[in-house]
Amino acid sequence: MAFPRIIRPPRPAPIFVCRKCLKRSDDAKDIKTEIKRAAKRAGPSGGKPARTIMTSCFGLCPKRAVVITAGVRAAHGEYVLVSQADDVADALALLREDQNGSS
Repeated sequence: MAFPRIIRPPRPAPIFVCRKCLKRSDDAKDIKTEIKRAAKRAGPSGGKPARTIMTSCFGLCPKRAVVITAGVRAAHGEYVLVSQADDVADALALLREDQNGSS
């Protein structure tokens, strides 16, 4: 019998986005596009970017924002709220902070 092993995928941890929040947002298309662009820019050079995964509701339901989480922050139950496409790069930087060993 094979022993259990930990494997690391060839890409960073996925970015989870609340589908319901995104649907209600006025800036939905721009936010989704910017999340994918920012993930591609932040990914390893020559490597694959993080996947963007639309999820069901996180249960936070902010009035004018989209809930995003990723990696270790998701495991700790920490989320970032994004209300415009311009805020996405900063939000993803916050989500990556904990993965790089700083917090």
